[in-house]
Parts: sequence; structure tokens; C-alpha cells
Amino acid sequence: GMMIDFSTDQHGSRFIQQKLETASEVEKELVFSEIYPLALQLMTDVFGNYVIQKFFEHGSEEQRGALAHVMHGHVLSLSLQMYGCRVVQKALEHVPSNEQICLVQELEGHVLRCVKDQNGNHVIQKCIECVPLKTSAPFLTASFLSQASALAMHPYGCRVIQRIFEHGPAEHSEALLDELLKSTNTLIQDQYGNYVIQHVLEHGKPSERTRIIKFIQGKLL
Repeated sequence: GMMIDFSTDQHGSRFIQQKLETASEVEKELVFSEIYPLALQLMTDVFGNYVIQKFFEHGSEEQRGALAHVMHGHVLSLSLQMYGCRVVQKALEHVPSNEQICLVQELEGHVLRCVKDQNGNHVIQKCIECVPLKTSAPFLTASFLSQASALAMHPYGCRVIQRIFEHGPAEHSEALLDELLKSTNTLIQDQYGNYVIQHVLEHGKPSERTRIIKFIQGKLL
């Protein structure tokens, strides 16, 4: 009868989190039955969000599915919220691919807004890492086309561009890289863009590195 009160208290939340790691299925269900009616509220709570995250990690498939269902219609608002964005990321790590797709599709039309948000950018990075973009969410990387240079010079956008080079489909990476290399001179000297160029030099194909190196030759000073 005290699970909601505990979940929204610093020490109570930590206590529940620790116990969920070793609790029996019966014990987990007792906790879940109390927090589920207010799950959406807990997702944006400073302490409650961690309890929800623990259920995505240690809960049953049914419990994870029920929590994901609660998120339907709220993925964008959760992604832009300081604590909700952490729950969205944890959900993307632990729900099956069909549920991932349902969650990610709610961000269609709002991708750039999320990329430029201090909380939302982490959700987009997690989408790129965990969701098969080519088949499930092609709109994600399509949102960056013709925006690559501007995003590379943005404090959060530069991180997202780097994740695409690490995890995105090859054809999307190549299209973005073509855009970026047209602005090599500007990006190399930009406080954020320089990290994107460094990333290409470290992780890009030999042909991509060569294009940058050729550009730098004769301009080192």
C-alpha cells in the first residue's frame, strides 16, 4: 500500500530498485500492481523514473509490454522531459522490435526538434543504436538530409551525427558524409563540427579519410 510513496522518495525508490533485482515473480507483481495505475506520472518523477526503468530491466515480458503501452501517445513529451527521456531510452533497450517501432514512430515529424533538445537528443541517439532504421524508422535518418552541416555544428546534433556513422545504414551515412565534406573547412574549425570530422577520420572508410586528408594538406598552419 506504500509503493507509490516509496517510489517518489529518494531512499524509498533506491530500496525498491535494489529489491527488484532479486525479487521473485510474485513479489514483482505485487509492486507492479500498485505502481501501474500511476506509471505515467512516475516516468517523469525525479525518483519514480528509476523504479519504472528497473521494471524494464527486471520485469516480466508482460510488465514491460504494459509499461510500453502506457507510453503510447506520450513518447514525444516523455522524450523532451528530463526524467521521461531516460525511461524512453530504457524501454527502447528492452522491448521487442515491434514495440520499439510503435514507440519510435511517434517521433516522426519531430526528429529535429528532439535532436536539438537537451533531453530528446539522447532518445534519438538510442533510437539509432537500438532500432533497425532501414526497415523500421527510415524517417529518422531521412530527417537529417540537407541538415547535416547545421546539425554537425550543434552541441547535441553533433553527437547524433556521430551515432549515425556508427550504427546507421551505409547509404544514409554516405549521403550525410557527402553533405558534410562540402563544408569541411567550416566544420574543422567549428567548436562542435570538429568532433564530427575527427569521428570520420577515426572510424570512416579509407576513401572518406582520404578526402578529408587531401583537403587538409597544405592548410595545416
